[in-house]
Amino acid sequence: MNQNPHRTQHHRRQQGFTLVEIMVVIVILGLLATIVGTNVLKSRDHAEIQKAQTDVKEIEHAIEMYMLTSRSHDLPTLEQLTTKGEKDNKAWLTGETTDPWGQQYIIRALDRGEYEVLSCGPDKSEGTEDDISSKKKDSH
Repeated sequence: MNQNPHRTQHHRRQQGFTLVEIMVVIVILGLLATIVGTNVLKSRDHAEIQKAQTDVKEIEHAIEMYMLTSRSHDLPTLEQLTTKGEKDNKAWLTGETTDPWGQQYIIRALDRGEYEVLSCGPDKSEGTEDDISSKKKDSH
């Protein structure tokens, strides 16, 4: 029997992938997974910060409405804002009272009747650079 050598090689080639080909595919998939995973984590971190900023603004708005409606100069607590009123059975704040990192938002009185709503941020420590506040920080 006289077989054509090209036919034998071609027949062998169709049986499967070589180890090198499989390893190249695995390395490429690993690189793609790393790139996608990094971008997803960055997006999640950004979304958590945006959520906290939105919550801080919502709490600040609820405080303003509470103080205007109740004609009080006393700063309400989160509990007062989330407790339903006797007359209309509605709460001033129906959103979150804990930030995306599981910490309670802070309402703090400042000078001259001003106040601040604060999230301690991702590091969960007050007074650090990642705090999210209703008050704008000075640029100097």
